[in-house]
Amino acid sequence: MIKKLNLFFRISAALLIFLAGEVYADSLEKIIEKGTLRVGVSLFAPWTMEDKKGELSGFEIDVAKELAQDMGVKPKFIIYKWEDIIAALKKGEIDIIAGGMAITPARALKINFTQPYADSGIKLATNIQKTQDIKTLKDLNQQKVIFAVVSKTVANELVGSLFGKATVKLFKTAEKAEQAVVDGVAHAYVASSPQPEFLVLNNPDKIDMPLSKALVNYKAGFGVRRGQQELLNFLNSWITARTVDKWLPAVHKYWFGSLEWNREARK
Repeated sequence: MIKKLNLFFRISAALLIFLAGEVYADSLEKIIEKGTLRVGVSLFAPWTMEDKKGELSGFEIDVAKELAQDMGVKPKFIIYKWEDIIAALKKGEIDIIAGGMAITPARALKINFTQPYADSGIKLATNIQKTQDIKTLKDLNQQKVIFAVVSKTVANELVGSLFGKATVKLFKTAEKAEQAVVDGVAHAYVASSPQPEFLVLNNPDKIDMPLSKALVNYKAGFGVRRGQQELLNFLNSWITARTVDKWLPAVHKYWFGSLEWNREARK
């Protein structure tokens, strides 16, 4: 019996050492040692955008570059479909998620979040021709009305709760969801602001925004694997410092409070 207990304790100790090594391998110290911060992003304008040459730009790109510089490392951006990005973080393929990810209790069961570093809201855009007979928001809640949303987003969850009777068509990318509304395949598009606003701006003859206010507001934070307290502490400190010195608010205002970047993208 004693021999069995000793064997059990030795196995348990070995397992703890192994797990400790795994945590250390993804710690802040290890990231600095490697000189690279692996950043998971997804293509949503203006958070992250990719041009024809494969160059990335956007709010999250600016933020991650500044973060990496302050850490003394280089950022390595890895693009994922939104529905795959949390799984990638949990597998250790990336160190953080920087994608304007809404902080929700359901997601917090899977990963850890930093304190918020950005605010946003979920807004509605509609196809003018397909919704010409719809007079109120309540009229959208019927089976014949089709909503286009990106899967596993807050918008996806919101449509299900607010418009439970409507038909939801899921897409893996924002580009495809937006095109479905422009082409008249779907009646409405629900997404984080300013995506609906820019969809209207780029298609004024086809798309409208029936509501000026957001359906719901949310706060976004970096996503980090569970157990990475050192990295989490640093990120929270960085967010605090960069908010106090006005850098984060200024960058957020450029990408979300002006149309300059959108004008440049349309040239």
